[in-house]
Amino acid sequence: MAHNPGFLKLVDHARARVKECTVADVKRRLDCGEVFHFVDVREDHEFAKDRAKGARHLGKGIIERDIETMISEKQAAIVLYCGGGFRSALAADTLQQMGYTNVVSMDGGIKAWREAGYPLESGQPA
Repeated sequence: MAHNPGFLKLVDHARARVKECTVADVKRRLDCGEVFHFVDVREDHEFAKDRAKGARHLGKGIIERDIETMISEKQAAIVLYCGGGFRSALAADTLQQMGYTNVVSMDGGIKAWREAGYPLESGQPA
């Protein structure tokens, strides 16, 4: 997907302010049993199609409104992902502005997760 220049500029500015990690970093953390919130910020229909195993959903369109209900502890470890790592960087930047101090964006998003062959879930969550 070709992204518009204004969007890419916004993402670049956000990326300068947030921490990013690779899909391998996240998989290692999951495999080690590390406790963190794994949050998919894609649209509802994207999440319903498939998602990284164990991820919870809080779409970018509502994350600011609902994050404090889902994750009230501002120091909690949070990993965000989207389709390719752009929207999650924007969401991580926003959460930092809201006072969350341990937020990371997963670079490459679900696309990189799929390409790595990491576990997926599909269909509506239980």
